[in-house]
Amino acid sequence: MSGHFEALPGGGAAVPLDEVEVSILRSLAVQMLELIGPGDEPGPDEDPLAALFKDGPSEKPADPALARLFPDAYGDGDDEARAASAEFRRYTENDLRTRKREDALAVVRSLDAMPGAGDGTGGGRLELSGEECRRWLGALNDLRLTIGARLDVSDDDENEELYRLPDTDPRKPMVMAYLWLGALQETLVEALMS
Repeated sequence: MSGHFEALPGGGAAVPLDEVEVSILRSLAVQMLELIGPGDEPGPDEDPLAALFKDGPSEKPADPALARLFPDAYGDGDDEARAASAEFRRYTENDLRTRKREDALAVVRSLDAMPGAGDGTGGGRLELSGEECRRWLGALNDLRLTIGARLDVSDDDENEELYRLPDTDPRKPMVMAYLWLGALQETLVEALMS
């Protein structure tokens, strides 16, 4: 896996992806959509404006990956901090879920629109507009956070053992995906800054 984003004249970025890379990215984005869950679309008889002000959940998700994607705003401190986090979550999580869902969908749609996506060849050069790049950055970040939570990656130096796993370790593919997504994310940021 060697694709690196490069800046496009006039904005945006491009990356060469082979068939396996396209398949992995698409699969991860679809899994992200499944993890986040479906959106709450207003029904035909429901006022769309009222749906905008619908309360979201107030409890932190039990799944560690979802808890990483939707963290408490004020940490796990005292009762006052927990109450403030619950209130903040109630008014923001639905919108945050919608944005994360839209970011993952943008990845799937852009991969599906690649030349060769429909005929089984699947690889090629993916070109993204500036807006698509923003969505991809969000999705790549969410994917890394999710995989990092599943691998129990932390900010300390204890993660070094993960990077030296033998090929027989069942976590090895997730570690490789985590590192590859990080490289994609880094090169996309560099491409957008150039």
